[in-house]
Amino acid sequence: MLGEDKYFLGVDVGSVSTNIVLLRPDNTVEEALYLRTQGRPMQTIQEGIKLLRSKMGNSAEIVGVGTTGSARQLAATLLGADVVKNEITAHAVAASRVNPEVQTILEIGGQDSKIIILRDGVVSDFAMNTVCAAGTGSFLDQQAARLSIPIEEFGPLALQAKHPVQIAGRCSVFAESDMIHKQQLGHPLPDILAGLCQAMVRNYLNNVGKNKDIRGPIFFQGGVAANPGIRKAFEDELGQPMIVPEHYGVMGALGAAYLAQEKVGMRPETKTKFRGLHLGETQLQAKSFECSGCANHCEVVEIMQDGISLAMWGDRCEKWSIATTANVQAN
Repeated sequence: MLGEDKYFLGVDVGSVSTNIVLLRPDNTVEEALYLRTQGRPMQTIQEGIKLLRSKMGNSAEIVGVGTTGSARQLAATLLGADVVKNEITAHAVAASRVNPEVQTILEIGGQDSKIIILRDGVVSDFAMNTVCAAGTGSFLDQQAARLSIPIEEFGPLALQAKHPVQIAGRCSVFAESDMIHKQQLGHPLPDILAGLCQAMVRNYLNNVGKNKDIRGPIFFQGGVAANPGIRKAFEDELGQPMIVPEHYGVMGALGAAYLAQEKVGMRPETKTKFRGLHLGETQLQAKSFECSGCANHCEVVEIMQDGISLAMWGDRCEKWSIATTANVQAN
């Protein structure tokens, strides 16, 4: 059995946030970090590793690493991951570990949203939305900013609504113009906010959740799960309770950590490919070039660490591709 100072690391790198989870062998979450990616995934990963190093102490050791998210391959190259999986798999694994009975996962983040249908712990169907902002957290951020209220107060105020107004939710542009019209008519702020919550939920269910067999127990994950107004709107629309897990905002990273645990196992003799906690102090650089070797003109991306090439990808013929020193088994 692994000692108390051994940990599994899960990293979920998306366009909005980079989430990092440090998992103990007994499945206790030691640390959960939420960092803004801000278009700088490499630097954000380094920042997260620095934070972990400052919290863990010198005796702690990473014995397994998993990565997920839209930049999972980049994260895997930088960290030296033992397993790389897509977001659907990572979220499903995390939810199933928390509650093996879960049958539906609703996940809404800052720039995208997804629904995952589970049956007997296996993903049977899913859908994602990365196009329309009206079904994501950015929609709520925009409306809160326009109304000059902190996003943290959005949900609690919406719960105070007596008569939620009807707001068009098919498009964020139409929703905003409709909201302005309702303001001009003199509707109370809580009623408008509740109407926005209902509009967002309708948009989600009519697009991402269209034709999906939504059964309970239902997990509500992602940053938007912190909004009680959205939770209530989902419960009213579906007629079922929403279960918000403890680590709802970092479930992708938690799933990646669980996958690393499964991949590396609980055996002390199994060696991880993790590059080490010193990663935070190294110099990382990404560059790209267009290959002129054939008519494809592939754009090749190269990742450098302290002047040494870690990996290249993007070329169809693999002329430039080199095996990463992490030797990651990608999904």
